[in-house]
Amino acid sequence: MDKLLGLLADGQFHSGEELGEHLGVSRAAVWKKLKTLEELGLALDSVRGKGYRLGSGIELLDSVKVQSYLDADVDSKVDVHTCFITESTNDLVRAQGAASGGVTRFCLAEHQTSGRGRRGRIWASPFGSTVSLSALWQNGEGTASLEGLSLAVGLAVVKALETLGARDLKLKWPNDVLWQGKKLCGVLLEVYGDPTGECEVVIGMGINVRLSEEQLKSIGQPAVDLFRVCDKSVSRNAVAGQLINTLTHLLDGFGQGGFRLFREQWCEYDAFRGKEVTLMASTRSVTGRCMGVDEQGGLLLETSSGIHVFNGGEVSLRQS
Repeated sequence: MDKLLGLLADGQFHSGEELGEHLGVSRAAVWKKLKTLEELGLALDSVRGKGYRLGSGIELLDSVKVQSYLDADVDSKVDVHTCFITESTNDLVRAQGAASGGVTRFCLAEHQTSGRGRRGRIWASPFGSTVSLSALWQNGEGTASLEGLSLAVGLAVVKALETLGARDLKLKWPNDVLWQGKKLCGVLLEVYGDPTGECEVVIGMGINVRLSEEQLKSIGQPAVDLFRVCDKSVSRNAVAGQLINTLTHLLDGFGQGGFRLFREQWCEYDAFRGKEVTLMASTRSVTGRCMGVDEQGGLLLETSSGIHVFNGGEVSLRQS
């Protein structure tokens, strides 16, 4: 399948005979593989006498290309693995285990069959249209030291996308990146280990790079992709490389000083600061004015009884 996609990635027409010769299979076998591509959500054009093509072409993730975008001081600190299809990059990176020598392991996939977001939601990742990336980070200070990490990771995503031309990005507490109120990226952290000692953190993120109108509508909430944000095509390998750069630098800093080092920057991007919001938790909702976050990443909400700190829930704008 990777060879077939590699041939079609240029967006040009290729005959069934040509594809069969390159793959060493019959034209009937080529047709079956092409049907598999369509089942993955890829749009194929078929013209008699010309052959088949991917209408807009596709840029496949490539660990060598991703590494070409890495900063010199990051390249030696990371191990990058790409794959075509996996259930979840979070599960994949954890199954591979920690890399030796303090190296952070990163896994990327063209498509996740069971990608997940917060609170058990499904994270859609159409084949070749997003960047689904997970990192496995070792921490020796215990789970309590990780307060605010999801917010800091969101900030790292914003910084990475800004280097690629994105502007007017905002952060929604605790872990979404927005553009004009629409979701561009989500972050999911999964923590395993000792509350006071050795633990590992799986940091998962999904960025919409280029989706069709139909794919955006199927997400179930207002969403946007990087193509629309930047008004141009953006290399998925460049996105992955810049994410690894900023996340690696972020983790170095977070390990030294925690979220307090990033709080002021995060507040500059806060989508709801100073606005009336409703904090929805499992059994209650609280309405008040968003006053930013504290040094542990807790949401500061001003209500009629004063300013309160909340460490869980989901923020949504209050309907007038």
